[in-house]
Amino acid sequence: MRYKIKKWSFLGQCAFILLVVIYSPGAIGQNLKFSTRYCSITVNNKGFITSIKRNQTKQEYCPSNMSSALMALEKEGNYLLPVSARANGEKIILSYANGSVATLKTESKGDYLRFELVSLKPRNNIDNVVWGPYKTNIYQYIGDEIGVVHNQDFAFGVFSLDDNTTGGLPCDGDLSQGYYYVHSSDSVKHPLPSHLKEGQRFRFGGDGISDVDMSSQPEEYFKINGGIAAQLEPAFGSSVTMHARDRRKRHLDFITLLPGYDKMNLPRHQWVDSIDADLMGSSIAMFGCPDSVTLQLIEKVVINEKLPHVKTNGGKWIRDPSTFKTDIAWSGVHDSLISYARQLGIQSVQDEGLGEYYPNPANRWGNKKVDFKHSNMSIADYTKQTNKHDIAYGLHTLCEFLQPHNSDVSPVPSDSLVVLYATFISKNISATDTIIYVSDTTFLNEYGGWEGNHTNVLKVGKELIEYNGVTDVSPYTLKHVKRGYYNTIAASHSAGDRVDKLQPNCYRGFAPNIYLQDKYAEYYAQWLIDGGMTYVDFDGLESCAYQAQGTYSYKRFFRKLFDTYHSLGGGYLRVMGSGISEGSWLYMSTNNVGGNNNMYNPITDAWGIEGKDIRNLSLSNYLPCTFGIQDFQANWTFRQADILQSRAIGWNAMYMLGLSESAVESCKDKIQFFQTFRAWENARKANVFSHTLKKEMREESNHFHLEQIDANTWKLYRVDVSGKWSTPKILTASNAL
Repeated sequence: MRYKIKKWSFLGQCAFILLVVIYSPGAIGQNLKFSTRYCSITVNNKGFITSIKRNQTKQEYCPSNMSSALMALEKEGNYLLPVSARANGEKIILSYANGSVATLKTESKGDYLRFELVSLKPRNNIDNVVWGPYKTNIYQYIGDEIGVVHNQDFAFGVFSLDDNTTGGLPCDGDLSQGYYYVHSSDSVKHPLPSHLKEGQRFRFGGDGISDVDMSSQPEEYFKINGGIAAQLEPAFGSSVTMHARDRRKRHLDFITLLPGYDKMNLPRHQWVDSIDADLMGSSIAMFGCPDSVTLQLIEKVVINEKLPHVKTNGGKWIRDPSTFKTDIAWSGVHDSLISYARQLGIQSVQDEGLGEYYPNPANRWGNKKVDFKHSNMSIADYTKQTNKHDIAYGLHTLCEFLQPHNSDVSPVPSDSLVVLYATFISKNISATDTIIYVSDTTFLNEYGGWEGNHTNVLKVGKELIEYNGVTDVSPYTLKHVKRGYYNTIAASHSAGDRVDKLQPNCYRGFAPNIYLQDKYAEYYAQWLIDGGMTYVDFDGLESCAYQAQGTYSYKRFFRKLFDTYHSLGGGYLRVMGSGISEGSWLYMSTNNVGGNNNMYNPITDAWGIEGKDIRNLSLSNYLPCTFGIQDFQANWTFRQADILQSRAIGWNAMYMLGLSESAVESCKDKIQFFQTFRAWENARKANVFSHTLKKEMREESNHFHLEQIDANTWKLYRVDVSGKWSTPKILTASNAL
């Protein structure tokens, strides 16, 4: 293995340290000390972490006079902290005031500690077990998606080892609500103005509809959150948390993931279905390490714990920055696509020109054809050509958005669509009646779902009915009724028939429940195999949030997708999507959301607001930054290739180069642009850029030009404000450190 520890005697010492503490006859009532390669963690006899100390420097990362419960229990919003802890062999026994006793299996894995809940007796109707929150005095970077906080020297985190252990404290929807928060990662470079304070929260901008308008705060000290696995704690630093829910228990949530708008995205009630997923077996990896080795350490966790370890065709983990590269977003006729991709050295293509793809079991291909100037062909036939050249090709999908034309919606709606809540018809109705009596109002005056609030549909039997409100005086009747909605068949219904309020998606369709979602994961796997596609973009990933099962739903979807895809003979699948979360962090290769000047302006050489927001979120969560789609313009020169490629390499960013034959052939400088772009792309693949040089390439005042000398050598020039090249430097693969 690339990061395999060679000093096995050291691992043995780590294991010995753990075993000495646990097996010692005097361990009961004493502190328990756990050591890894990089840090030591102390748990007191009450079950609280009191020290997180770096071994090399003895630096303490537990805030002064503070401690953190190793595991808490949660029931109906109330938290129980442990009252005692004792060792029993390789286990820790935590006792709680309600009489519950939790048994944790503990293991030292050399670089990290492994904790697993193996028993909780009596259960006492506990809803969730909570790992943490673990308090630290680290505040610079908050990896809120995966549960890691770090500064330039050290990182502390917990990593989920099973699908049902997810980030953050239990909450409605078990996902983060989107907002800006005030936090300067560098108070010297980006000091806060006097009217702001660390941790203040502000809603996103705009009207709640446009993604672009939501990015509204240009200052570097405005950050967006992406998860709840870690959180800034201005009073002392940060906290890191995971939890596991007993999902067998049905419960009521009140949800929006986009709070703060008074006309859109208002919260809605949802009864969350019970599913077969329990909190028992919840497990985490806990670690502290130099920040420079965090990704390598997490990869060890992934491999050791047999988590999904997605590797590129080159055999490298997708989170390894050396795999980061540029893709193409293609539009228009396809006559030149393969030629352009080969000239540029790009190996992945998203076919934007074919439009958004919505799944439909009754018509999987939606009459989509690959167009040429004088003909067309099927996607499966076209990928036979792209695959010959190792070019991954795929479409821009809307994941699980089940639109009105989908056969699970119309003409016969599935019984496995997400339901917000239900009531019952109280009087028989015919197929033409528009006065419909219901037994109670049960949130029926809420309009639509939490995202968009614009589609208000009930399902009765196999009929969809649109309505707008319900009377507030008995007998209760629905208002503004439209029968047989979305081409379903209006039918007679009897008193006592169930009325389901459906969860809409933001494009006026619906979403599958968790079990139908499994089927759509299998659907996509088969669709990709049949189409010869090795790339896919899952826009609309919030469709995995509509079930209100948090990032568990995302993990379940991607695990089923990848397992099925590989069982069908698929290899590396390059996945793009509308945002990487804790649930997709192990699966998605890239996150090229947004585009053009909102992300990065290659003319002015400056970040857009949305690009800044996603960049900071990505850096905190060990993800590639992105420029989104950068549409090639006819007036571009080789300088735009220099700007985009040098900045992308400097920031470990990826992006899609938006190409069409018409745009490229209209550019007078296309040949030099292609040559310059290819030089950068080849050099990036050869990993010739040192860490120090990459940092220089991030600075706005530094500009560069690159030329390729031969297969293994490049010449890098500095470019001054007048455009003059100077101080050439020879780069080879051997000088990248």
